[in-house]
Amino acid sequence: QVQLVESGGGLVQAGGSLRLSCAASGTILRINDMGWYRQAPGKQRELVATITSGGSTNYADSVKGRFTISRDNFKRTVFLQMNSLKPEDTAVYYCVADVVAGVSGTYWGQGTQVTISS
Repeated sequence: QVQLVESGGGLVQAGGSLRLSCAASGTILRINDMGWYRQAPGKQRELVATITSGGSTNYADSVKGRFTISRDNFKRTVFLQMNSLKPEDTAVYYCVADVVAGVSGTYWGQGTQVTISS
């Protein structure tokens, strides 16, 4: 069984930084793309950033230049470094991974709350 577990969320003032981590566990053959989504209250879940197994990245326009996605393939972990945080970044952040395993597919973490105070 594949699980994704996020950590690193919390409360920070505007202008501050947070680093999210998401570790995959289970009987995994390979992880292809990994990424982060977020969902603010009353809004749809939206893409934040993605990264391929080779390290190619993609970002939402709203976070370009402020957020950096990275991964450690050996540790099966994806990170999201968030700098210059704004109140509008407040949301539950979810990691996602395209996993090749006994049951292959797209797996989601449980979410971690990020709150930015003004």
